[in-house]
Amino acid sequence: MADRKRRRISALNRRRAEVIEALGRQEWLDRPSYRFENVLSFAFNSFGTARNRVTNFLNGVWLGHPVHPPLASLASGVLGATLVLDGIQVALGERPEAHHAGRLAGHTLGVGILANLGSAATGVTDWQHTHERDRRIGLIHGLLNLGATGLYSWSWVQRRRHRHGRAQLATFVGYGISMFSGYLGGHLVFASGIGTDQSGRRLDTREWTPVIEDAALADGKLHRVVVDGVGVVLARADRNVAAVGEFCPHLAAPMVDGWVDRGNIVCPWHGSQFDACTGEVVRGPASAPLPCYQARTRNGMVEVRGAGQPAIAGDISPVEIVEVAG
Repeated sequence: MADRKRRRISALNRRRAEVIEALGRQEWLDRPSYRFENVLSFAFNSFGTARNRVTNFLNGVWLGHPVHPPLASLASGVLGATLVLDGIQVALGERPEAHHAGRLAGHTLGVGILANLGSAATGVTDWQHTHERDRRIGLIHGLLNLGATGLYSWSWVQRRRHRHGRAQLATFVGYGISMFSGYLGGHLVFASGIGTDQSGRRLDTREWTPVIEDAALADGKLHRVVVDGVGVVLARADRNVAAVGEFCPHLAAPMVDGWVDRGNIVCPWHGSQFDACTGEVVRGPASAPLPCYQARTRNGMVEVRGAGQPAIAGDISPVEIVEVAG
């Protein structure tokens, strides 16, 4: 019995992997996806000087992680509640309570539609920076959600016209589409790390470790060193030394290939900007902060350590160090 169950689960996992792999191979989706990205870029640029504020809001810089997942969860929850209320209405038949259940279902459906629209706006902002396989799966995910939202909207209109049977059917079909789309979205998060903090392993050593001669660290240049097996990127700006994680939290770009711009460390791939002193996001698409560590110059050497240990008074010159909490 147990062996049969394991074989059944294994076969199901193989089919699931085959479906995902097949969707990821649809290269014909590349051209329309990049054209759509151009439209998105034009739309964001139309905000002019407010562009960064708009994209930072959609990317979740203010929240510390992407906004898309909580909105998607909200949509799934209230739309699931709509299905339950529809079931209650059907079960109650002609009783007066059925009318109340149907009316409440219309309200939850409306909230679900609004949440889906917000989820789409934030999701497409995250999606535009993906590539190849993840980009294709993400596009299919978005198109399925668009189709489901269309069914929900049609259902909402039919409810207003008291055509509850067809409205309930449309909601049921739409929710089934949303479930499959949500599975694809979950794959992008858990298998590909889209929307997760990809800055990698943190430095936690409490001891000051000399890593490079102070004279070798040029102003405005980035330099990678390894401390206790953890990559650390050093930067000097205005005579201060900053030590940060080696990978961008957004999509793990090597920060050593970036540059320093007016006190901010810039990601080389998608242009995320992080405050060199604190690691906080100044400009998306990254939403999580860049890990920062303590750094100092002493006896002609740059020394670093993890951010968990507070600085010792008199041991660090405020001119020679940028010291931050991770």
